[in-house]
Amino acid sequence: DQDTFDRLRYVEVKHGRIAQLAFLGNVVTRAGAHFGGNIDKAGHAFDSYPNGWAGIYGPDAIPVKGAVQIFSFIGLLEVAVMKDMGGFGNEFPGDLRNGTFKSGWDKFDEETKFQKRAIELNNGRAAM
Repeated sequence: DQDTFDRLRYVEVKHGRIAQLAFLGNVVTRAGAHFGGNIDKAGHAFDSYPNGWAGIYGPDAIPVKGAVQIFSFIGLLEVAVMKDMGGFGNEFPGDLRNGTFKSGWDKFDEETKFQKRAIELNNGRAAM
């Protein structure tokens, strides 16, 4: 039915966005781009930690408390912020604007909107 399809499409778009961000983050950090400054008050720089899984698990990984903070922040975003809330005029499954950020999207015609959503969906599938 349509409700099941919309839910599955929402999940597919959301996971695709996460996969795209993870891929981009991996490529950017492996290219040598890191935040400037220190990651903690002890003076450890962002680039002093390894890239990829080695930054989470390994001898030079970020401390456990840091990993807990990162995953807690992601969980907070998942539960409280990045939600497809009804009643805000969302146009399609995965439209997380929830009544905000309309100025840019509303400038496109329906054909362009459909094309951009299809591109996002395909890029998300490729990243997954």
